[in-house]
Amino acid sequence: MKDSLTGKSMHSKTVTIINPTGLHARPAAEFCQKAGEFRADIRIKKLGNDPKEGEAKSLLSIMATGIGQGDVVEISAEGEDEMLAVETLVALIGSGFGEV
Repeated sequence: MKDSLTGKSMHSKTVTIINPTGLHARPAAEFCQKAGEFRADIRIKKLGNDPKEGEAKSLLSIMATGIGQGDVVEISAEGEDEMLAVETLVALIGSGFGEV
C-alpha cells in the first residue's frame, strides 16, 4: 500500500483490541517495547468516531490515543522490516497481552 501523503510504500493491518484494559499501562509498555525491536517507523491509529494516531515506539504517544477494549486500530510501518513489524504487533494484540 502507498501512503497518500508521501507516495512511499508501507505495510498496514487492522486489528481489534480484545484485552480488558486496552492499551493502557502494562500492555502499552509491552507493545512499545516490542515495536522498539524493529527498524521501521511504526504508527498505531485508533479508528472510528474519535480517531487518534500515535508513534508505536513512544509509551506516552500510545497512552494518549486512549485505545480501549473493542477499539479497532490500524498498525502501519514503513522501512526495511515493515511487514515483520506489523505482523508481530498485530499478533501481540491478538494474544490479548495475557489478559484474556
